[in-house]
Formats: sequence, C-alpha cells, structure tokens
Amino acid sequence: MKKLFFILLINLLPAQQSWTLQQCLDYASANHPLVKQSAVNIQKNERQISAAKGMLLPSVDAGANHNYNFGNGINQQNNQREAINTQTDNVYAQANWELMNWRNYLNISLSKINKESSTYKMKQAQNEVKLNVIQMFFTYQNSKSWLDVLETQLSGIEDQIKRTEKEVEIGNRPKSDIYDIKANLGTMQEQWVSAKNQRDLSKINLLNALAITKDTLDFTMTEENLTNSNFSNPDFIQDLLEKNPAYQTTLAEIKAQQKNIDIAKSAYLPTLNGSYTWSSFYNKILGEPTTAFSEQIKANKNQQLSFGLNIPIFNKLQVKNNVEIAKLNVINSNYDKDIVINNLTQSISSIKAQFLNAKEKYNLLEANFENQRLSFQKSEEKYKEGLMDAYTFFVVRNNWLQANYNLINSKNDVIQQTELLKVFEAGL
Repeated sequence: MKKLFFILLINLLPAQQSWTLQQCLDYASANHPLVKQSAVNIQKNERQISAAKGMLLPSVDAGANHNYNFGNGINQQNNQREAINTQTDNVYAQANWELMNWRNYLNISLSKINKESSTYKMKQAQNEVKLNVIQMFFTYQNSKSWLDVLETQLSGIEDQIKRTEKEVEIGNRPKSDIYDIKANLGTMQEQWVSAKNQRDLSKINLLNALAITKDTLDFTMTEENLTNSNFSNPDFIQDLLEKNPAYQTTLAEIKAQQKNIDIAKSAYLPTLNGSYTWSSFYNKILGEPTTAFSEQIKANKNQQLSFGLNIPIFNKLQVKNNVEIAKLNVINSNYDKDIVINNLTQSISSIKAQFLNAKEKYNLLEANFENQRLSFQKSEEKYKEGLMDAYTFFVVRNNWLQANYNLINSKNDVIQQTELLKVFEAGL
C-alpha cells in the first residue's frame, strides 16, 4: 500500500521541464535584465529625439494675477498717488520662439545617432548574454556527464565486490582482490561527492546566466552533427568583426563625438529669437463703483511683438575649450574602437583555435574509440575466464568509461565552439 501511495504521489508532482540550448538562448535573449535594460534605453533615446525636435517649436504660456493693495497707491483714474485700497487683476499670454539656433538641429542629429548606438548596444547585450549561457550550458553538461561516469563506476565496483567475494569463497580468486577493489572505493566516493557538487554549482551558474532564480528546469543536449567552419577564408575575422554589434557601437559613438564637436562650435554662431505677448488688466478701488471687468479687460489689452539677435563675441574662452574637449573625446573614442577590435579579434581567434583543436582531438578519439571498445571486450572475456585479476579488470573497465566520457566531452567542446561562433556570425 505504501509503495502504491508513493507512485501516485510521484505522478501528481509536476514533471521537471527540460530545455535545450536553443531554448535557453531564446529565453535569455528576450528576458535577461541586461537585454530589457537595453530595450528601455532605446525607448529613452526615441524620447530624446522627440525632445530635440520639440526645441524647434515655440513655447507658450499664460497666466493671471489677482492682487490687493492697501494704503498709499496710484489711482488709475487720475494717475495720482493717494491713500486708497485697490484690487488689480492682470492676465497675459506669451510665446517665445528660437527662430534660428543651429544647436537645435545638431541635437536632433545627435539624438538619432544615440538611438542607433543604443540599438547596437541591445544586440551587444544579447550576444554577451548568449555567450555566457553557452559556456555555462556546456560546463553543466560536462559536469553532469562526468558524474554519470562516476556513478556507473561506483555501481560497477559494488557489483564487482559481490562477484569477487563469491569467487573468493569458492577459491577461484585470492582474497587480496577484494582488498584491492575496496581500497579504491573510498577514493572514488570522494570523487563522486566532488563531482556532484560541481554539477550542482554549474547548474546554479547556468540558471544565473539565464536570470532564473528557481531551480525548476533541467537541461538536455540534442543530437547534433558536427559541422565545419570557413576558417580558411582570409577575411574570416574581418568579416565577423565588421558586423559585430560591439564594433558597430564604437563606430556610432565616434559619430556622436564628432557631432558633439559641431554642437560645441555652434556656440560661435548668432541666434535669432522672437516673442509675442498679449496682456490686459482690471483695476478697482475697493468700496467705489467702477467699470465692468470685461470692459476693462477689453479696453486695457496690450500686444507686444519683438525680435532679438544675439551675437556671441567673447565668452571667457569657454566655447573654445568645449570644442577642444570634444575633439579629444573623438580621439578617445577611436582608442575605444581599437580596444574593441583587439578584444574581438582575440575572442574570435580563440574560438577558431579551440574549435580546430577540439575537432582534431575528437577525430582522434573517435578513430581510436572502436579499438578501445574491442580492448575492453577482450579484457572482460579474460576476466570471466580467470585470466585477469579483479583489480586489473576494474582499472580496464574504468579506463573504458573514461574513454566514453572523453569522447562525449570532446564532442561537446566542438559543439560549444560552433555555438559560440554562431553568435559572432549572426552579427546585427
């Protein structure tokens, strides 16, 4: 009854969802906080474009003042100073317009460049997240494979001990065989504990790379055929470099800094401003009859239209220094570009070298794998026939399991470098 209850309980529990590498990449590129922050920055830059265009429009505001004056004041009826108490209401509407300021047009261009840069930065964030996910994914797969190997070895050694004990009892094996096998059991159990811890840590790191806080997922490999990459192309690195978002970001930032030079120089140019004001007022001596509010407002209305030309002549060398600083920022941005080129070249070259090394290693292991399998089979036959002691067969068996792991690990390394390369090849 207890066993039946346990089976029913297991069936009621939700099954752990399994994700492939592609599912991990799709999720991370859309949901990682770094990517979402980049998307917000694009929206902010769109608003900055709208704000820059808004500077070409006039600003309009209106207001009203309601005032009381007690004591000595000006009588509006005879324009004489008297001891009177008055009420005054003022209403106005005014518009100010920068008719010509070259800086406003340059700021529009700059805000468009900044939006372009933020778009590249979002793609760059997605690439960085993907590269990290790929590395953590294969680290987890390799640590899980190694743990599987150790568990198989441990289960094998326990069976080996039982069989050897029986053979010792009937005199087919010396008792030292049991001691030899048990002597290695403790070391292997220690390795298993370390491997289990490594697997758990690598899964935590993978979940962190995905920005997932709950351990409700498992991650599985799909069967993939190994592919070759066009490393023989002499322009291979340059092609990947030019379409990389990190490289394009630096180019956009250089354009932005060059535009900032023009913006700084615009302070040398004159500006033309215009303004229009409409106003009126209502005045009343408290306690005395006066003209109606609407009539006074209509009679006292006033309009003013003005234009102003501002020509900069000397501004304490501030504009000159701002221009020179902007030029230095361009030089600095070009150095940033060189740093990005150097880092990307190193990354792509490293992937190329590791891919070629992993592919060569895998080909060698695969070619020798059949020989290792046959060697293990022959050793197993010798052991069953009593021609090989238990400890030697135990070592041969573990070497065979290690060979299986090495082949899996080598294949994973080839696929990992291929997936890393795909991120760079995807470009913008």
